[in-house]
Amino acid sequence: MKQSQTPIISFSPVVLPVAGRHVDLEIKISAPASGNNLPVILLSHGHGPSNFLSSYRGYGPMADFFAAKGFVVIQPTHQNSKTLGLSSSLPEAPLFWSSRPADMKFILDHLDEIISTVPGLTGRTDKTKVAAIGHSMGGQTVAMLAGMEVTDPATGQVVNAAEPRLKARVLIGASGGPEGFNGAARQLYPVLAAGNFNTMTLPALIVNGDQDKNLMFSDVDNWRADAYYQSPGPKDLLTVFGAEHIFGGISGYDARETSDEDPVRVAFVCESILAYIRSAFDSTDSSWEQAKKSLNGVPGALGSIESKL
Repeated sequence: MKQSQTPIISFSPVVLPVAGRHVDLEIKISAPASGNNLPVILLSHGHGPSNFLSSYRGYGPMADFFAAKGFVVIQPTHQNSKTLGLSSSLPEAPLFWSSRPADMKFILDHLDEIISTVPGLTGRTDKTKVAAIGHSMGGQTVAMLAGMEVTDPATGQVVNAAEPRLKARVLIGASGGPEGFNGAARQLYPVLAAGNFNTMTLPALIVNGDQDKNLMFSDVDNWRADAYYQSPGPKDLLTVFGAEHIFGGISGYDARETSDEDPVRVAFVCESILAYIRSAFDSTDSSWEQAKKSLNGVPGALGSIESKL
């Protein structure tokens, strides 16, 4: 993935106490070194086996890309991160599934405070334009922010974390529907079988790799596209050809857990998401429609796009 020549700044950690959380919330902020009216992206990391990719220290290829494109990128470390070393005996461990959307809402509630901690960033953001992007377990988090209700396996309580303040929502490699969740991971992570896409009514982009298949989770082809097919519109689906779960390496530079390392694929995923967000922020922006025309039915295209109203 060729790096932009646009200078960016990164500031971390911003540490904020949060009531009810086992540890303080640690955040990293990345932004272009210059420019004003900068929209905001909240980037939610996955779970995964790595210590640091699943934290504010990960997802450098995506954070750097969007910062260079003029966004303020805010990355929380959710409580499932192995860097925190929280006990597996705590409620909701190891995924801490309901605290993750709560982290994102806390950031929205305290956006001015968070921005003010970064030298030179105050007054440069457009807080009316905020998007959320999540990968894997982060995709589950963004699905909840889009309205997917989850029934707590421990209590039977239905949790609705829909967040209308977001102007764009992007789920990358999110878990699919409960009926296709038939691998051994269902016993480890029962909450992933407790979601209801029927209630996911807010607009969202679902990004699915057509080779993202892990028998630990499901033997169903394109199971991770269920969020598109099982939810009401408006929704969009970006299918990335040849992509496995890390989509060429979005979670980190030279990450060894990336089985399909491909900088071209990483760039394609980032550029496509950028087009979607631009059009979601501005109804007169044609970037997403142009992306469709450049992919659908075009020989050699890296992916395809479906949409439903």
